[in-house]
Amino acid sequence: MTVVVGTAGHIDHGKTALLRALTGIDADRLPEERRRGMTIDVGYAHMRLPGDANDPDGQELDFVDVPGHDRLVGNMLVGAGEIDAAMLIVAADEGPKAQTIEHLGLLDALNIDDGVVVLTKLDLLDPTDPRRSSRPTQVRALLAPTSLSRTRIVSVSAVSGEGMDVLHQELAALSARMRLRGAARGGSRLAIDRVFIARGRGVIVTGSLRGGSVAAGQTLRLEPGGRSVRVREAQVHGAAIQSTPESGRVALNLARVERDDVARGMALVAGPAVHATTRMLVAVRQSRGGRSLTDGATLRVHLATAETLGRLRMAAEASGDGEILGALILAEPMPAALDDRFVLRWPSPAETAGGGRVLDPAPPARLVRRRLDGARLAALARSTTPGDRFRTLVVAHGGLTQDHAAAIAAVLDAAPDALALASDVAVLGDRYVDPTVVAAGSMAALAAVATTHLADPSASGVPLAIARTASMSALRRAAPGASLTVGDAAAVVQRLVEDGALVREGDLVREPRHAPVRSAALSASMDRLVAALSVAAPPSLSEASRSVGCPPEGVRALEAEGRIVRLESDLAYATETFTALEAEAMALARSGAVAPAALRDATGTSRKYALAILEELDGRGVLRRTPEGHVLGPRAPRS
Repeated sequence: MTVVVGTAGHIDHGKTALLRALTGIDADRLPEERRRGMTIDVGYAHMRLPGDANDPDGQELDFVDVPGHDRLVGNMLVGAGEIDAAMLIVAADEGPKAQTIEHLGLLDALNIDDGVVVLTKLDLLDPTDPRRSSRPTQVRALLAPTSLSRTRIVSVSAVSGEGMDVLHQELAALSARMRLRGAARGGSRLAIDRVFIARGRGVIVTGSLRGGSVAAGQTLRLEPGGRSVRVREAQVHGAAIQSTPESGRVALNLARVERDDVARGMALVAGPAVHATTRMLVAVRQSRGGRSLTDGATLRVHLATAETLGRLRMAAEASGDGEILGALILAEPMPAALDDRFVLRWPSPAETAGGGRVLDPAPPARLVRRRLDGARLAALARSTTPGDRFRTLVVAHGGLTQDHAAAIAAVLDAAPDALALASDVAVLGDRYVDPTVVAAGSMAALAAVATTHLADPSASGVPLAIARTASMSALRRAAPGASLTVGDAAAVVQRLVEDGALVREGDLVREPRHAPVRSAALSASMDRLVAALSVAAPPSLSEASRSVGCPPEGVRALEAEGRIVRLESDLAYATETFTALEAEAMALARSGAVAPAALRDATGTSRKYALAILEELDGRGVLRRTPEGHVLGPRAPRS
């Protein structure tokens, strides 16, 4: 991996000059920057560290040089949003100034916790100047309450070269530490910070790559929007390569896209982790000494290279370690993933309000629009292990689709099924569901079956639709934002069957110990009805039922038990008789297309019965209607 280091510090404290001394590259790329001698937009440079026995070629460092002027903090955050470590620069002669403190606050808000602090312009101080010894102490006190509290301080002169060898050593140690941490997870992600047209080549984008390499010819997804774009060519430090490192500064030449389709703040991604969102559940830490955050506050949200306005909704509960829990409702879609860091700034007067992390980049609308569930937010904020985090997200949503689970799993670096197993999350159809939700759906289905048994003890079982409907109602009550479907309810009932809590027979389910309680008279009438329907041309079902004295519950029981087959509302056959008629139709179809008249003659019935039989078999896919007649269908037996 290539480590990306971002500069920070007050204007005129020597950030660009120091980078030029380190790398030989002038990061001020705009003519106006060179004319005015100040950084206006983000600039870039790189250097190769000396090799050693383990790595003879050495490692590369990428530098992002950011503006130091107070009016250009937005541009500074574009550069700082995608860095691994910081190089905070303070002029030894002047000491910390306004933008030093503001930039340090922004790095703290982003939770940048490693880097190096460089005291520059040492050549402007005499060897006996007391500031040579007092300045590091002053800066150390400034760092103490921040995420960079343990950062080493190095004093240098980019002009005379004093201390530069020590700075090289510190940068090498920093690179080694960052590589031990490993690359970011979640799949390739390039937060775009520059877009331009190269003559004869088309659209070029640059950014800091995270999470995996990108190869020429690869298709990526552009967010927001989800548009597919192809990488025509990839470059690192001006050289075309077939495949990039897993991280570092990268330029991509894109196909299938126009210049106006791409802008700073968008992201090119591979994999499911990153998607555009307009709402996020978040944990926010307020800036020290700043204005207090309030419920409903409108703030500027800076995430990676993107920026938009957002409204903060705060939960009553806190995380327990000083973080404010709540939701951000964004004015425009922003590419985000689980665990992303962001900065909040007050629009006017401009100052940093705090920094935070994304607890859920795609929460259900009900968790944001209604009263925030502080207990669930606290569980999200406090969970640490991948299994715990997966479970808390499943509980917060009620259930996760396969795609949503895959997005979370990509960041947690595990397979969704493995996370479900580790967290005791239920797998229901194509969803990962809170076990309490499954339990609610199961209890409702069992209760519906038991109630129906009591109401009609003579029935062989309960129609599946009744059990599924009861389960569906309970699932929706238990997880109102999970968008659970009838298919999920069917999966609950099927699980009950597989566990032995219910027995399924055709389209009926029953309790394992249930046996129909029928009078001898009812059983006899049912037998008589079967006999009446055991002919090729039976009477209507209503007429046959009256003639043999079989009540409606007996007819329902015969149909549920599969003893009779109903073709139309008032036409039914005894199952054995219909099976024989079906075999006759199949035999005819194997010799050619079957016309109703041919089946009528073969069965000795009438056109009415022949048509009903053929339509039934067509509906089952056993036969298929054509202009010439019925032929064998896709579900016809092979022999």
